[in-house]
Amino acid sequence: MRLIEVQDDKTRAAFHVVPSLIYTDDPVWIPHLKQDIDKVFDTKTNRLFRKGGRVKRWLVQDGRGNWVGRVAAFVNPKYSGGMEQPTGGIGFFESIDDDQVADLLLDKAESWLQEQDLEAVDAPINFGEKDKYWGLLVDNFEDLPSYGMNYNPPYYDRFFRNRGYQTYYEQYIYGRPVKEVIQKPFERKRAQVEAKGGFEVVTARDLTPDQLAEHFCNAYNNAWGGHHGFAKMALKQAQRTVASLKPIMDPDIIFFALHHGKPVAFYVNVPELNLIFRHVNGNLNALGKLKFLYHKWMKTSDVMVGLVFGINREYHGQGLDGYLIDIAGKQVQATGRYKTTTLTWIGDFNPKMIRIAENLGTKRTRTYHTLRKLFDPTKPFKRVPIAK
Repeated sequence: MRLIEVQDDKTRAAFHVVPSLIYTDDPVWIPHLKQDIDKVFDTKTNRLFRKGGRVKRWLVQDGRGNWVGRVAAFVNPKYSGGMEQPTGGIGFFESIDDDQVADLLLDKAESWLQEQDLEAVDAPINFGEKDKYWGLLVDNFEDLPSYGMNYNPPYYDRFFRNRGYQTYYEQYIYGRPVKEVIQKPFERKRAQVEAKGGFEVVTARDLTPDQLAEHFCNAYNNAWGGHHGFAKMALKQAQRTVASLKPIMDPDIIFFALHHGKPVAFYVNVPELNLIFRHVNGNLNALGKLKFLYHKWMKTSDVMVGLVFGINREYHGQGLDGYLIDIAGKQVQATGRYKTTTLTWIGDFNPKMIRIAENLGTKRTRTYHTLRKLFDPTKPFKRVPIAK
């Protein structure tokens, strides 16, 4: 077997080919879009490179010339803030069911990270935000994965555990039928908030793109920015996020709760794109775009995915979760567009959001693990802190 660094057009193309060889007989697998993956590793597109980010990628080729594995290792200067150990990342890992192939890839990735003066590594994660390509799937290998979420065979867990990786935190996916009645506690909370006065809920349809970006930036930073592993968001980043969502956005399922015009809570949803992208075979080229537009027009996706939910820390304990969810849920029910809602992953470090999800009547449908390995095994391993 040969370990080959990704350095030219041929090896970059092979990096995309590896998953299709591993999952060739898997009816559940939906390939990530080639264009999305390329953006992660493009020094012009991924702004982390401008902030000192570094990446290496490798492939493994067997004795017959077949591609049998791939991996990426990266240094994200924004990622280790607040952590005891400077921590790198490993992601986009794929391998046939062969420990020798997996060890060859992971040995190289870990060695390179240690050469960068890092003391720990998290895997499998993204060289970018946590909304995509994050975590190792550990249960439910039967249902279609959501867009941007990892999918992997069960045997990947063995590869990492045998090398000393431990669970840094668990990530849960929840789902429920849209038509189910909103629970009474949410209605009571809504009534309590409305009795105070000064609150309202608006959708993206009510906002200009600039207002949408400003609301999202303010609401996100006051709810999540600065929490362990969650960097604060700049307005320009929020504007880029809004621009990237525009082609797929349903403005009627993006909600903000305002208090005297100030965004104090948010609930951002999008249609499940994998129900569309399963038809484009991982390539949003000219033909893929036509297929995408056709299925978007046909409203092929009847699943709504909750990307992010948050409440301004100053407004915790005031019932805003129930207020926003009750209004949003009933508005979505009234459209009749969506049959199911899925909540993109909630970490086990966030018990408040887990309670909200469970109170909403959802069921846990899938679990991921974000794994961590300390290069010095004598140091104590600590799980991620609980969000307050």
